[in-house]
Amino acid sequence: MRAWSLFGAILGVAVLLPVIGAGPVTATPPRMQVATGGSGVQGAIRVDQLGYAPSESKLAYVIATVSVEGAPFSVVDADANAVLSGTVGPSRGPWNAVYPAVHPLDVSRLRRAGTYRILVGAPLNAASPPFRIGSTARLFGPRVADAVAFFQAQRDGRKVIPGPLDRQPSHLNDRRLTVYDWPTYEDPDSDVIVGDALAPIGGPVNLEGGWFDAGDFIKFTHTTAYAVGLMYAAQRELGDKAPAALLSEARFGQRWLERAWDPRHGILYLQVGIGSGNQDGSFVGDHDLWRLPEQDDGLAGDETRYLSHRPAFRANDPGAPLPPNLAGRMSAALALAAQVDVRRDPERARRELDLAADLFRRAKTSHVGESDVVTALPHAFYPESSWRDDLEWAAAELALAGQRLHDPRAGSWLRKGAMWANRYLANEAGDDTLNLYDTSALAHIDLIRAIRAAGDPRGLAVSERRLVADLRAQLRIGADRAAGDPFGAGAIYDDFDAAPHTFGLVATARLYRELTGDRQFDAFATGQRDWALGANPWGVSLMIGVGTTFPTCPQHVVANLSGSVDGSPPILRGAVVNGPNSADLFSDGLGEFFDEGVTCPADGIDRYAGFTGRGSQFVDDVRSWQTVEPAIDFTAAALLAFAVLR
Repeated sequence: MRAWSLFGAILGVAVLLPVIGAGPVTATPPRMQVATGGSGVQGAIRVDQLGYAPSESKLAYVIATVSVEGAPFSVVDADANAVLSGTVGPSRGPWNAVYPAVHPLDVSRLRRAGTYRILVGAPLNAASPPFRIGSTARLFGPRVADAVAFFQAQRDGRKVIPGPLDRQPSHLNDRRLTVYDWPTYEDPDSDVIVGDALAPIGGPVNLEGGWFDAGDFIKFTHTTAYAVGLMYAAQRELGDKAPAALLSEARFGQRWLERAWDPRHGILYLQVGIGSGNQDGSFVGDHDLWRLPEQDDGLAGDETRYLSHRPAFRANDPGAPLPPNLAGRMSAALALAAQVDVRRDPERARRELDLAADLFRRAKTSHVGESDVVTALPHAFYPESSWRDDLEWAAAELALAGQRLHDPRAGSWLRKGAMWANRYLANEAGDDTLNLYDTSALAHIDLIRAIRAAGDPRGLAVSERRLVADLRAQLRIGADRAAGDPFGAGAIYDDFDAAPHTFGLVATARLYRELTGDRQFDAFATGQRDWALGANPWGVSLMIGVGTTFPTCPQHVVANLSGSVDGSPPILRGAVVNGPNSADLFSDGLGEFFDEGVTCPADGIDRYAGFTGRGSQFVDDVRSWQTVEPAIDFTAAALLAFAVLR
């Protein structure tokens, strides 16, 4: 759940084939997605709009109003030459009442580099969006840079990067924030505050900088630590192949995390800003006004006092143990930074390792109740309940960093990592895969690496075999779902976080293969990436700027006010949105557009409505935070996935 509460004719088909370069092409209006054949049959062809590496499996899908089994299809190149042909096979559908037929098209024999389209003849007569066959470096390397560009657009403070959206320094008053007690909310699922004012308990504290969490301007330690950890993991995987901006951006996030920790007083700061205002409207919150972030410091009046001088909140009482989930993921992020810095700056790496060790040491680890797992205010913004996975992740990264720095504590961290892995497997494993709320896949992978580096010592609380088995079980969760889904989706798409779960499965599968040599999940992983980038019922890429059809109306204030609303530049390139969500969330409509915002879509029409199905809906509308609000944890998951594919 996001922190937002607002708000040439071949087979009878005439096609124009644009020449596609190394980058994505301009978005095509969603209304152009459905073809109507001469017999009145309607449908479309769904493909991974980024493309495929030569040796990968390549599945596209035909979605149609009737079965088109037996219809001829052809793959044509940029010169409209047919390079592959066949007939449409049986349906895996239905998808919904309108489209009872979903036919997979296997074009895996296509291996030559180039730009292609798939054409399906009568009775459908449809053409797919263009896609490419190319090397992993050409396909996936630029997507890492795209994801980094999104983080650059999310910067807050004085060191913003203007970029295509002309970002300006913002929230400079965050250098001297008052610290407040946790607010009381109307109910557990609301961010509306009870009372006439927040209660100050400390300050000033400097929390300037960092990243906006999502489409709004609140900053969270919880999601920032996760994103920094995944960025450093990606940097470690890419090494010299990483774009220079990746390390710089990871450092930017790391600096804010370090600022959020006050070791002198033993205080970890949780977040900056509030979502909504209070019940009687005497003050407003971040979600109540649609404006550019640089305007906040100059706002005057009592009503906007928590926008011009934003509140800070702490995660723990001074000197008290830290929430284990926060301590774990912050420690993991800093230990990953130390691993990256071992060769380039050993002294920096040792400082990062010591800081990570201190945070890990301060985590609350006994008698941990629900209230001890802290994410945001209110907790409903990020309703996490797991924490042992974060401590396993921290210990694994500490052990790896310690081994590389020849730190005598490495063995102790390895034993603690095994202990937390064992406890995770006993208490929390079973129904989730890599995402913001479950980091165990990353923890298992790096714990195995640390065990191997230590020479497979005896007496650990968990074995490599058991960790591999749980990684395989997590991938099996997705693979079993995919086997029963018309479009091969491995994530749950009628609930929150479909996109990050999907990219998490992609990353886990590739890292699992590298760790074990087992390739049984290769085709599954490719299919998950395909689904996220257009081979889904809606035919939409969930990463802005990738493919020909992607969200053009993201619920992102800066993109809405400073970017385009038709997919042409400037856009929020690289941002990953939630993707489809439960159709029930839209039963009461989307509410009114903000008067201060740009209405998007201009006519207010849901152009994807015909593809609502299986309890899920995708809406490309600036009011639809449930589907098109981007976030740093979503995009970090995609960044890691593309890094390990690269």
